[in-house]
Amino acid sequence: MIESITFDQNGLVPAIVQDAASKEVLTLAYMNEESLKKTIETKETWFYSRSRQELWHKGATSGNTQTVVEIRYDCDQDAILVLVQPKGPACHTGAYTCFSETIDKQEVQAPQDRYQILNTLETLIAKRESELPEGSYTTYLFTEGVDKILKKVGEEAGEVIIAAKNRDHGELKWEVADLLFHLMVLLREQKLPLDDVLKVLEERHIGK
Repeated sequence: MIESITFDQNGLVPAIVQDAASKEVLTLAYMNEESLKKTIETKETWFYSRSRQELWHKGATSGNTQTVVEIRYDCDQDAILVLVQPKGPACHTGAYTCFSETIDKQEVQAPQDRYQILNTLETLIAKRESELPEGSYTTYLFTEGVDKILKKVGEEAGEVIIAAKNRDHGELKWEVADLLFHLMVLLREQKLPLDDVLKVLEERHIGK
């Protein structure tokens, strides 16, 4: 792979780092040949600091490492995409992603997909796991761990059954929403992208 990459005149290539599960872009950094080799060998991200002119291992000091899932390069072979499982925030400010600011919040939005809320929720859950804001219910679930999350999934599944048996649409939609939320928290804890689940559904039912 390294032989296929076109480094610039300074021996660098831009590296876009993306959460493999939520698909959120986390940061843009630069790699030279050595840092790319280290990234491939260690399965954790290494970059080259243009200001300090030295290699740096993401998370070496903070503990917010990034486990590499896949590395791709673009059609011009002069940029790479690194899909990762982040352990903690990507940004030095403590934010989940470095791209948290918006230039124009008034721009016209495209028509919303009916399932856009799932994408939004997946990103928000990933953000909560990374930043662990105090007072957040999602933070509480991640802090308590998989047993608590599984308990909540079981409880909410039971509530869905009761609501359905009661033929109460108002109650049922609330309980299904709760179940979907806790299932998505579980997927994040397990580092399993929602896309993988949707792909299974597609493969099962295509052509049926």
